[in-house]
Amino acid sequence: MAIRIFITGGTFDKEYNELNGQLYFKDTHMQDLLEMGRCRLDTEIRTLMMIDSLEMADEDRELIVHQCNQCEETQIVITHGTDTMSETAKVLAEKVKNKTIVLFGAMIPIKFGSSDGLFNLGSALAFAQTLPPGVYVAMNGRYFHWDNVRKNKQTGIFEEVK
Repeated sequence: MAIRIFITGGTFDKEYNELNGQLYFKDTHMQDLLEMGRCRLDTEIRTLMMIDSLEMADEDRELIVHQCNQCEETQIVITHGTDTMSETAKVLAEKVKNKTIVLFGAMIPIKFGSSDGLFNLGSALAFAQTLPPGVYVAMNGRYFHWDNVRKNKQTGIFEEVK
């Protein structure tokens, strides 16, 4: 069975406006990145939204939950902004059962060329195939259980809560 990939936005998919210096959303780069990484997995990609996670509302999280529950795939990877990734992971853990869900993002936009996004994508795909059902966050080459992760805002690195 394929791995479902849901796109929600976040720094991962942001573009840079050279005229005003702002970051914005246009389209997801997921298909290009899968090709660049020479990914041979069977994947189904669906864009749910393209927003910064700081702007994500309860309704957005409910849409993500609904889509996870409705899709036939049991292995799910979700692009997500890093600032509220653990909040969405918590909601998913409460409302989606018997599926392996891995959220990941990037600290630097893919379009910048030096992004961690491609590495985090590869890690998330690998973890989705090997971890038991549950909700996880994949960043910096590691996976974390949904209830034991936070973004360290001083270092920009995800770490265990303990």
